[in-house]
Amino acid sequence: MLGLSPREEIILQKLRSGEEYPVTRLSEELGVSAVTIRADIRNLDAKGLVVRHHGKVVVASAPQTAIRDGANAAQKEAIARAAASLAKDNDCIMITNGSTCSLIPRYLFGKRGLKIVTNSTLLLPYGRANPQLHITLVGGEYRSQAEALVGPAAIAQIEDYHVSTTFFGTDGFTVEHGLTTGLVENAQVVQRMCAQATRRVLCVDSSKVGNRGFVRIMPVTEIDTIVTDSGFPTDLVGQLEELGVEVIIAE
Repeated sequence: MLGLSPREEIILQKLRSGEEYPVTRLSEELGVSAVTIRADIRNLDAKGLVVRHHGKVVVASAPQTAIRDGANAAQKEAIARAAASLAKDNDCIMITNGSTCSLIPRYLFGKRGLKIVTNSTLLLPYGRANPQLHITLVGGEYRSQAEALVGPAAIAQIEDYHVSTTFFGTDGFTVEHGLTTGLVENAQVVQRMCAQATRRVLCVDSSKVGNRGFVRIMPVTEIDTIVTDSGFPTDLVGQLEELGVEVIIAE
């Protein structure tokens, strides 16, 4: 994870809980001096992963996003790692907003010359930490709860780019109803990004299977590849493969 030390990873895990962690509390809970904690925080700040303010530190994302990222964290990390392996040097890709997709850039270190178009502000710290990522952030209306830019301006700018692969997520997944989400504007961004790509890669953890959201994104037959975890139903894998959808189980 961005070349972090074990203690830095623990600090990030604590911050993602959504609780308030001043330097003094971190110092006490990790059993090291405040000087050591401040050095760790400076390193995390330099990588764009935290924000410092008046002796306190918060993860560099909205509190709602930090709390959501805590659910199924191990599965999401594995899915993001497997999805990142599909990107090649000098690829042009799109990555939509979403808790799993926002983790993909963590595992792109070592790849060269990647061009990324995204509506997610959570990708920006990785662009600062990894000069091999050339990130284009589309404009639009900012939604703090999703750390994303949406709306007509975002859609119009997405249409200007053509990429080899779009990595995207969903809130709900069933064979009958396809991919669904709770917000029309999220569905519109995913639809447009997928339309601009040769390959469409869905990154979804198994907890989304069986959920049905308010807005339909697309039928499952429009997906080229699904990257998921070992909890994904085996019978559903067979159904999807019969429909021509590749399924990758992240380890």
